[in-house]
Amino acid sequence: MSLPACPQCGSEFVYQDQELLICPECTHEWNPSEVADEEDVIKVKDSNGTLLQEGDKLTMIKDLKVKGSSMVLKIGTKAVIKRIVEGKDHQLDCKVDGAGDMMVTAAFVKKA
Repeated sequence: MSLPACPQCGSEFVYQDQELLICPECTHEWNPSEVADEEDVIKVKDSNGTLLQEGDKLTMIKDLKVKGSSMVLKIGTKAVIKRIVEGKDHQLDCKVDGAGDMMVTAAFVKKA
């Protein structure tokens, strides 16, 4: 039987105790049959105000310099959201065409 990863820390070492699932790494306990509250879902919007979700395809709206590299992501570069994280600077963990995996700020992309 495969149990889902911990929603708080992403650990795969989850075990079941009666109705609850427990993560031994962060001690988070949750009931998998309960639906996630709307407050727990991270809401991120693109430059046009469109709500973004995992798996959405994006397009860069301006040239972006990549930190620690001489590479520049040009306007129109395509990306796919792998996951959305809570953060002040970079909210989107994306697979960018020609550049690989990197974190991107939602204000510099639009949904394709």
